[in-house]
Amino acid sequence: MLFPWFRSDMILCVQGPHPLLAEEKSRRLSLRGIAADLSEPVMQPLSVTAFQEESAPAFVAPALEINSPRMRDPEEDLMCIAKTFSYLRESGWYWGSITASEAKQHLQKMPEGTFLVRDSTHPSYLFTLSVKTNRGPTNVRIEYADSKFRLDSNCLSKPRILAFPDVVSLIQHYVMSCTMESKNDVPYPPPSPLPPIQKEMAAAAVHLKLIRPLSRKDNAPSLQHLCRLRINKSTAEVDQLPLPRRMGDYLKQYPFQL
Repeated sequence: MLFPWFRSDMILCVQGPHPLLAEEKSRRLSLRGIAADLSEPVMQPLSVTAFQEESAPAFVAPALEINSPRMRDPEEDLMCIAKTFSYLRESGWYWGSITASEAKQHLQKMPEGTFLVRDSTHPSYLFTLSVKTNRGPTNVRIEYADSKFRLDSNCLSKPRILAFPDVVSLIQHYVMSCTMESKNDVPYPPPSPLPPIQKEMAAAAVHLKLIRPLSRKDNAPSLQHLCRLRINKSTAEVDQLPLPRRMGDYLKQYPFQL
């Protein structure tokens, strides 16, 4: 679970829900026919403000009008997921169908904040973020719903977790947030007192930092891609650059800085 600690861009994480039930394990295969790593340890978002709200005096909330569920458009979902796969393949730090154990091996000796994205071994999720924290490698599933991606969370935290049109935009947001946090060097204000049980959970939380992606050794970025990243870091207005159309189209294929 993850704690957005007063700010949406600072994330703390605690251990996620219980392992899969036995009857579920027998059918846990990945979407690409690869055997799933059923023991994958995951973290999940949970907001500290939700704790504080639960400890507040009880009151009767006014009845809210229930909106009709949003109609899903399969074609929109297909286009959104296809675009995300395209971006991830261009990134160089998408590791495909490796398991949680393999991700741990790759991240174990890396500096804190090193991360990669891989296929989730849980059939209800497409991707998992594996990251090296100050307590070792950990995993956070990436949820897809309503044509948006967000870090997996419980129902209390879900409204506070930001959603993005693709996975690379999601990762880039948190990387930029961590970069700004390290540059500010301004200490966070101390959190409000929590009940004992919730205080223990917060004490066990891990600050999730995303600093640098781990590129695949068998997929070294091309010189063209490295130049594209440098240009993207310099300007967001690619259309204004005096470039040939073909080069401009290449830049638009991956409009990110990671």
